[in-house]
Amino acid sequence: MTLPIATGLTARGLRFLLARRRVLLRLTAWSVLETGQTFLIGYGPARALDEGFLRGRADIGLLWLAVTGIGVLLGAYGTARVYAAVAALVEPFRDRLVERVVSRGVRTGDAGSLSGLTQQVEIARDTFAGLVMVSRSFVFTSAGALAGLFTLAPALLLVVGPPLAVGIALFAATLRPLARRQETFLVADEALAGDLGTVCPGLRDITATGAEAHIAAGTGERVEAELRAARALAHWGVLRVASLTIGGQLPLVLLLATAPWLLGHGVSTGALVGALAYVTQSLLPALRNLIHGLGTSGSRLTVVLRRLTGTDTADHHDAAPPGAAARAGIDGTTRTDGSTAPATAGPRVPIRRPSPDRSAEGAAPALSLASVTFAYGPASAPVVQDLDLVLPRGVHLAVVGPSGAGKSTLTALVAGLLSPSCGTVRVGGHPVPGPGAVAGRVLIPQEAYVFGGTLAENLAYLRPDPVPEEELLAAAEAVGLAPLAGRLGGLDARVDPTALSAGERQLVALTRAYLSYAPLALLDEATCHLDPGAEERAERAFAARPGGTLVVVAHRISSARRAGRVLVMDGRSTAYGGHEELMRSCALYRDLVGSWAPAPARRGSEPALALRDAYRVDAVAGPGLAGDGRHVVAHRSVGQVQAPGDLRDGGSLGREG
Repeated sequence: MTLPIATGLTARGLRFLLARRRVLLRLTAWSVLETGQTFLIGYGPARALDEGFLRGRADIGLLWLAVTGIGVLLGAYGTARVYAAVAALVEPFRDRLVERVVSRGVRTGDAGSLSGLTQQVEIARDTFAGLVMVSRSFVFTSAGALAGLFTLAPALLLVVGPPLAVGIALFAATLRPLARRQETFLVADEALAGDLGTVCPGLRDITATGAEAHIAAGTGERVEAELRAARALAHWGVLRVASLTIGGQLPLVLLLATAPWLLGHGVSTGALVGALAYVTQSLLPALRNLIHGLGTSGSRLTVVLRRLTGTDTADHHDAAPPGAAARAGIDGTTRTDGSTAPATAGPRVPIRRPSPDRSAEGAAPALSLASVTFAYGPASAPVVQDLDLVLPRGVHLAVVGPSGAGKSTLTALVAGLLSPSCGTVRVGGHPVPGPGAVAGRVLIPQEAYVFGGTLAENLAYLRPDPVPEEELLAAAEAVGLAPLAGRLGGLDARVDPTALSAGERQLVALTRAYLSYAPLALLDEATCHLDPGAEERAERAFAARPGGTLVVVAHRISSARRAGRVLVMDGRSTAYGGHEELMRSCALYRDLVGSWAPAPARRGSEPALALRDAYRVDAVAGPGLAGDGRHVVAHRSVGQVQAPGDLRDGGSLGREG
């Protein structure tokens, strides 16, 4: 496949150059001045020594040096004009690429056309200009240097010419295999970078779903592929270094080694000095630039041109396979409880589940933590300290507290993303971390993962068995995804993750987790981009699963009121109980509820939980925000999208002092 592609690009390149013969002639004419400059760099000092300084005629020597200086100035002028000629050759090349990219984008609806237009086209233009300059410079510099050597003394050409020819021949022989291996390395490097770009943002969820080995194996294969490509490239790179050594540095050694013989056979001292100048100042730099330019930039240009001209065999923007986060089973693992669809609006279609666990472990609580302590560093204060918690199966728990109190840390400990400094965590009687715990819980993070497949593929991804369509529809109806599914065109519609809002992606992830077999659901700000009504529907769907247990990191008072039990976290201190009980016994909870003051009915919205930290930062700005103009308003985490409706509240979001 590579050879026909390369042949096609070469043919098109030749046609492009032949259509611009006048530009090439102008480029050649100005390059002749550079040839003259190169000729005088060795010839002028040689004559200055032989006819001037060595004969005691300094005026003649200075005259030849002046002639050499004038030649350098003319060469510099010619080089400046060369750049203008190269621009006249390169800019049409860029325009042709832009035309092809735009026409392909319009014809195929390629979402990556803008990236190709703004980045890869510029890379191709700059690389092409560099290759033109390097190749042209080598040709005309070599011509001037070889002509000068022959003019000074033909014997000098016999010393310098053969190793130069051997070095060029060796480089030419390695050029094609070296370019292929360079391209292989670039492709492997891009594949690894793309894989890491997908894996790294999903590391916590990969750990939560117990997919470390699976993801590590896939990423390891890409690392090994790049390592093999790098080694093969390095092996051929040795030959490139050898060609530079033979063609550019060996002539210098030979000139010095044969200097007595040359001087004894009619070669003057000035001619020998001129030959050394030709090798060190002209041939060696020109050959080095040629080898490094063609050896690296040439293959890069081939890769970029192949992609821009549409010769890739696959469209990278169509139905890409699930990313690492989805491959890892983000948002869940496998459920082990048997249940039916929750009692919500819509059809009651039985949800197929494995039989409940009747063993001793099956009677264990859904979640238990014993004396759990965790700190993010040996010198850091514990975020969670001596926490004891037992959740029976079927409990709905809301976790509340100020920012930094350890709510997300708690879900990370339960999911196995973090290991406690001391204490034990068990899920369904299984120790965390461990395969049993992995199979028993599903974590839905704040940033939902949706991949570029169909909606049905997204929803059923965590299920090891095929999921009937009616079951998918029932789950979508229960969680509140049905309206979005209808707008997308049904379960078989292809999903573009970038076209979905943050809230829509959360609905897809919630429904996917709802369909999984994990009895313990951990919602870590998983509904933060939903309006209060959609959030309530999703939470009630999870809470209504028979045998299911729900833990919600709450950011609205309504979430805490819906929960049967509430865990209040504030660093080292915690409180646990029902809403009314905590209102009587926990001052922090009363303060949080006060900050969570419900919105007036006429506004139809409810503010998010105020962070209430030492700097009095509130989670969301609202027209009724209390303060004196110095109040700081946070927009959740950096880069997060504000939930629609949260800014319509007219109530106070917090108190000063």
